[in-house]
Amino acid sequence: MTQLVTVFGGDGFVGRYIVQALLQSGTRVRIASRNPKHGFYLKSQANLGQIGFASADITRPETLGAALEGADAAINLVGILNGDFNKVQRDGAANVAKAAASAGITNFIHMSAIGADPDSASAYGRSKGQGEQAVLAALPSATILRPSIIFGREDSFVNRFAGLIGMLPIVPVIGGDTKFQPIFVGDVAKVVAAVIANPAQTAGKTLELGGPEVISMEGLNRWISKATGNDKMFVRVPNVVAAAMARMTGWLPGAPMTWDQWLMLQNDNVVSAEADGMKMLGLAPTSLEAVADGWLVIYRKHGRFGAKA
Repeated sequence: MTQLVTVFGGDGFVGRYIVQALLQSGTRVRIASRNPKHGFYLKSQANLGQIGFASADITRPETLGAALEGADAAINLVGILNGDFNKVQRDGAANVAKAAASAGITNFIHMSAIGADPDSASAYGRSKGQGEQAVLAALPSATILRPSIIFGREDSFVNRFAGLIGMLPIVPVIGGDTKFQPIFVGDVAKVVAAVIANPAQTAGKTLELGGPEVISMEGLNRWISKATGNDKMFVRVPNVVAAAMARMTGWLPGAPMTWDQWLMLQNDNVVSAEADGMKMLGLAPTSLEAVADGWLVIYRKHGRFGAKA
């Protein structure tokens, strides 16, 4: 356990899997977050002295130095789905990369997303793209990871649709033709562990991450319906109607879709052949069908005691 890796946002959905993969590889991990107590549940996965915690806020540069002190590598996983995208995903990413550079760290991973583009119409995609630019300006050796939709037991994507399908008699589908390439969170963790172990292989590169299947939004909803034994009717919402809904009601708390999310749905979310990170690292992606049954069972009528369609 000679290498120390600081993981910003290591206590979140994706972070817990990455931390687990690093711990299993024998790496020492320091989880940096605004409230370190939120990550204490990860202590049980570590050996004595293998895990530590630091209080840090990527929007406050003065809090980052202590979290990076003595670290050999750093990972930035912090991102948001609503709120001030520029503050977190552009300026925050720049703050972490600059602090890492000042600490002499060259092995750096920044988690972005497919669709990141400095000129994107979407504020989310634009902030992600500008964040990538800021990271590479401060640390040209950084590795940028762009996953498609990430799924797993604690995700907020597959679980959200599974809940809606179980609750609604008729399920509306927005952006039915938009394509995704969902990737298992455990595979994302394997990629991060591989990059940390051998940074020279991916230094300065952008890796896009996707699973073995490309599926449309409607196809995903129908798959979830079948997997949970909920035979429902699906109705496509015309794009012009969805746009009007997002524009007029997207700002409301609990709205089904914000205007920015609607903008993101106008483009497919799939891996480009020249940037396929799983292929580059020689890793086999895990299908949704192979693992989702382990938690989607809770959405079946009568749970795990119910019949599977």
